[in-house]
Amino acid sequence: QVQLVESGGGLVQAGGSLRLSCAASGSIRGIIAMGWYRQAPGKQRDLVAGITSGDSTNYADSVKGRFTISRDNAKNTVYLQMNSLKPEDTAVYYCKVISKTDTLWGQGTQVTVSS
Repeated sequence: QVQLVESGGGLVQAGGSLRLSCAASGSIRGIIAMGWYRQAPGKQRDLVAGITSGDSTNYADSVKGRFTISRDNAKNTVYLQMNSLKPEDTAVYYCKVISKTDTLWGQGTQVTVSS
């Protein structure tokens, strides 16, 4: 079973930047879309950004203009560049990959933004 491994989370001051990575442990065929979600304590898990196999992207309104999703097909990796971070961006960030045969989630990485 292919696994997704996130990295790049941490503690940063407001206004700072972080880059999250999500790498698949093996090849995933038939990827339809890849995305990043986040879940703050006591809240539901929400979509932050997504990218399709055709490289169409979509973003939550709260992160538009600050976050950028990208992917490296050769490395089966999806990235989330987060700039101008705000305390309200604090959450556990999860990556998700949807293929023709499966839906995979990573284990999550904590992002904490201090004011």
